[in-house]
This record gives sequence, C-alpha cells and structure tokens, in this order.
Amino acid sequence: MTETRETTGATRKRIGLIAAGALAGVVVGFAGVYGYSAMSGNLTRNAGDPARDAACRPAVELAEKLAPLARGEVAAVNVAKGPLKVPDLTFTDANGKALTLGDFKGRTVLLNLWATWCVPCRKEMPTLDALEGKLGGPDFQVVAVNIDTRDPAKPKAFLKEIGVQKLTYYADPTANTFQDLKQIGRAIGMPTTMLIGKSGCELGTIAGPAEWSSDDAVKLIRAALSQ
Repeated sequence: MTETRETTGATRKRIGLIAAGALAGVVVGFAGVYGYSAMSGNLTRNAGDPARDAACRPAVELAEKLAPLARGEVAAVNVAKGPLKVPDLTFTDANGKALTLGDFKGRTVLLNLWATWCVPCRKEMPTLDALEGKLGGPDFQVVAVNIDTRDPAKPKAFLKEIGVQKLTYYADPTANTFQDLKQIGRAIGMPTTMLIGKSGCELGTIAGPAEWSSDDAVKLIRAALSQ
C-alpha cells in the first residue's frame, strides 16, 4: 500500500512539473509572438554605427516633438531617445524584384513586419491599409513586409481575405529583416512597427499592434510629415 502511495505521489509530481513547463512555454511563446514587452529601454541603446547614427540627431529632435502625440491608440509607440540609422533592410516586391529600405529614402515610412501566423496582425493589417489610403503618397508610405518563410501564395491570399487593397505587397521569406532589427534591439515579437524619417533614421518603434487608422495615429504621422 505504501509503494502505491509513493508511486501515485511521484506520478502527481511529474504531472505537476509537466504542467508547469507547459505553462512557462505558453508564456514565453506569448511574449515572443505578440511582442508586448516594454521597449523604452531598448530605444535608448545605440547599437548601430556611431558615425552613421550621428546624422540622425535631427530625427531625435523631431521624435521629442512627436512624444506628446504618442497617446491613445498609439500610446505604445516609444519615440527614439537616441540617434539610430535603420539598417538597409532587404526584401522584394510582389514581382520578386529586390528592394532595400534605402529605396524609400526621402519619404517618411511606417515599416511593419507581419506574418500570417501572427494573430494580432490579422486585426492590424486593415488599419495599416486604411492609413495608407488616408496618407499614402510621395511623402509617406506604409511598407508592410511579410516574413512568412513557406508557401509564398499564402500571404497574398491572406491579404485578399481580410480586404487589404491599398498596401503594396512586400515580402522577405528569409525573415532576415526581423533578425536585423532584433540585433539592434528593435524587434522582440510580431508585429513589429517602426516609424522612420525621410533620412532613414528611427523616429519611434512599437512592439505589438496598434489602431493605425485611428485619429491618434493619423495625428502622429501628420506631425512627422509636417517637420
């Protein structure tokens, strides 16, 4: 009888450890996929080339002016605290033509990294599409880059399914764009979005989704464009 109790106790202990491990995995997975960790500390860290980043000091001054507008639906946007030249990320257009972030120099860009497996991306993409419809033009563009690594047809079908029409399709099946931003502390989960000034310098970054078609978001972007 004692042996049976010990066996039962050991079994319960193993089950408890398994459950605890599973819960920890869920928590880590949640943080990794949804990217809700605070990034304010990261935005003060300059992991780029000091010489290149020095040219981004005007962008920091602009970011300071934008800070009061990072509220409401875009309150999670962390404005740049130090100069950072965004890496010249590479991706392709819908026809497979190679592009870099440098091709957009001269206009303000809202760079968004998304994937079909990212649950909050499904809700966020239509708001990015609406923002592009409102403000997209020679001075501003939403550059939404898909980082699915399999089945290139799936992301296009995904966008059609959720009614996205204004956004230009960009993709990086290598997901190197995410890794490049991760190396400088600007990507910790999906979706990841960066507001980038005309000179290619960071103005702000947000981990997780936002309502980009909201009045708060439009005011923030328009303020960035007016400088």
